[in-house]
Amino acid sequence: MKARSQTKRPEDLNAALAARKGPVSKFIARNYRHFNAAALLDSAKAYEAHLKLGGKMLVTLAGAMSTAELGISLAEMIRRNKVHAIVCTGANLEEDIFNLVAHNYYERVPHYRQLTTDEEQALLERHMNRVTDTCIPEMEAMRRIEAAVLEEWVKADRAGERHFPHEFMYKILRGGTLKQRYQIDPKNSWMAAACEKNLPIVVPGWEDATLGNMYAGHVISGDVKNVHTVRTGIEYMTWLAEWYTNNAKQLRSGEGSIGFFQIGGGIAGDFPICVVPMLHQDLGRTGVPQWGYFSQISDSTTSYGSYSGAVPNEKITWGKLGAQTPKFIIESDATIVAPLIFAWVLGL
Repeated sequence: MKARSQTKRPEDLNAALAARKGPVSKFIARNYRHFNAAALLDSAKAYEAHLKLGGKMLVTLAGAMSTAELGISLAEMIRRNKVHAIVCTGANLEEDIFNLVAHNYYERVPHYRQLTTDEEQALLERHMNRVTDTCIPEMEAMRRIEAAVLEEWVKADRAGERHFPHEFMYKILRGGTLKQRYQIDPKNSWMAAACEKNLPIVVPGWEDATLGNMYAGHVISGDVKNVHTVRTGIEYMTWLAEWYTNNAKQLRSGEGSIGFFQIGGGIAGDFPICVVPMLHQDLGRTGVPQWGYFSQISDSTTSYGSYSGAVPNEKITWGKLGAQTPKFIIESDATIVAPLIFAWVLGL
């Protein structure tokens, strides 16, 4: 039996891993030793190891991550090839671009917990839509982007073309008409980075978002004649099935696999993780491997019957994860945790 002094302590191993990284990673290695802090570091180390084996990573975005300006760290992850696909809500797809063109008009309400109903009504009358402590300006953000994307919807509709929601967003970014209105450095926009990389994006339930509601309105008013001009739901799943199958096949020659990094819960996470059991159970593609890594940042309570808060092992029973898949759950605030994990992976 080795003497206790000869056994490297976890903090020593973590310090060695952080030795060639920047000050943020060194801080994490020194201070994050137990509980959710340790789970954060374990997840970050496994994310990095997954990529070093040649794996790819799919990241899911729920909640209001774009309004929380996660793009400051996520955009660099995309540019540095640490993210290979994104699944997000329609809100996260559009709100990053809202912030890109209207940042100076946003208002922060740090005392939001004390707002009266009359104060909330006053925000509505000023067209300031509140997301926790941040108000999104309707006219400068939502209506400005609506006008830009409506041109693309109508153009595609008249040409008999059909595109996914994220493809329409790429069109307005690549068109260049918005550039003169940028109010943040585009290096902090994850959508700008994704557009540059032509990153695959899947947006389940897009019709639930602000632009989805606006699109429905334009269908009702007759501006868009074909409701199917914007492709959604089932077509996204069929596209994802082929993307997963093809990429898994390419990675099988080495040790790599496709990982799943989930920020929050909801449809952004629930929708894509089901692609594996669908391929196995509904299509009989039993040779397609399961997800090779899984990590979730969650604030949901498991005992309430919440799938978003379910411990990763529950996913084994549904054929989503394997018994040997590295699994992590960090029960904390994603606006705090995700940038720290990204900092570790980026070596900051």
